[in-house]
Amino acid sequence: MLGGSWFLGRATADAARADGWDVTIFRRGRANSGPDPAGVHTVHGDYASADDLARLAATGPFDRVVDNLAFTPRHTLAAARALEPVAGRYVMVSSVSAYQGWPLEPLTEDSATLACEPDAGPDPGYDGDPAPTTYGFGKAGCERAVHEVFGADRSVILRPGVILGPGEYVGRTAWWLRRLRRGGAVLAPDRPERTVQPVDVRDVAAFALRAPAGTFNVAASGTETFADFLAACAGAAPAPEDTRLVWVPGDTLIANGVRQWTELPLWRSYAGAWAVDAGKARAAGLTTRPLAATVTDTAMWLSAGECLVAGDRAAEPGIDPAEETRASRRSRVQPPGSSRTPGSSSVVLSRRSSAASRAEPRLASALARTAWSRARAVPTEASSTACVATVMTSR
Repeated sequence: MLGGSWFLGRATADAARADGWDVTIFRRGRANSGPDPAGVHTVHGDYASADDLARLAATGPFDRVVDNLAFTPRHTLAAARALEPVAGRYVMVSSVSAYQGWPLEPLTEDSATLACEPDAGPDPGYDGDPAPTTYGFGKAGCERAVHEVFGADRSVILRPGVILGPGEYVGRTAWWLRRLRRGGAVLAPDRPERTVQPVDVRDVAAFALRAPAGTFNVAASGTETFADFLAACAGAAPAPEDTRLVWVPGDTLIANGVRQWTELPLWRSYAGAWAVDAGKARAAGLTTRPLAATVTDTAMWLSAGECLVAGDRAAEPGIDPAEETRASRRSRVQPPGSSRTPGSSSVVLSRRSSAASRAEPRLASALARTAWSRARAVPTEASSTACVATVMTSR
């Protein structure tokens, strides 16, 4: 496993062990990245070091390599070359950001990807508004690097969109849980019926272990809505009785300076943001759980005493409370108890999860710790060349 101590890497390592694989983790081993997953063999090393990759290869052979560290094409090219003689199949975790059209247009696996050479260095391409990004260019180049070395018949390219679930280090779900727990009039973006496609980290992990050769979009079905997500957060937080979602049209929020994606996490107005066709992956065995299960399990993970890994993206999500109030006023959203504002709608939330209610004191403490840890963000392991990896041997 190339990248086995954080979020998707850890979830994949845990799933592999539960499924009977012998798992080898290649990681840097920094303290802030957490301990090794239980029951794995660990090789400490640097993803950008030829010598360290050679030490990893010497511990093979491996039936499947799962690479969570593919950001810089030339590093991925070197890793693939080092492991090709001892690996049966190479699974690379890419992203929908590798597409030329994301997030502006609906996507299938046949949609054009960004142009990037397989030996490109760090931060290839350029950052546009809203896209493309150097991140996306890098992912596209890493895909080409894997295909160049392993060929189409031994390569698995996974292109997930937003991944949520226990262990999530960006803090999108944690922010909404914290906001719903505060109650009052909650600024909700766009339309309640707008469909969303975040996928649970455990479902991505399970598919990474069994996916056949090929390229796959990995996303939820798109049958659930932003209202479903916020209702799940209200139940898991749990939200107090005075909580009301006030839905404001997206163009009104944009006109009043509310930033998409970060200030109201998961809100993005572009047509393709939540229009990713994952039918091919479903036909190959991908299954995805309901959003409510992901949200509830994330809340329980936090209430069990866990917290977000401090990372360089941990300070991204969430609108400041004062700014939320100002944005609501600028958008002519009325406070609770007043008449409905034209162009907006409001819904009173009263659903409470019994499991979340039992965990309420622990979750309050966990969410407070999460807010504190986000303010003390440090560079992520994935942002360094001295990275984490996991390789798996047959069951």
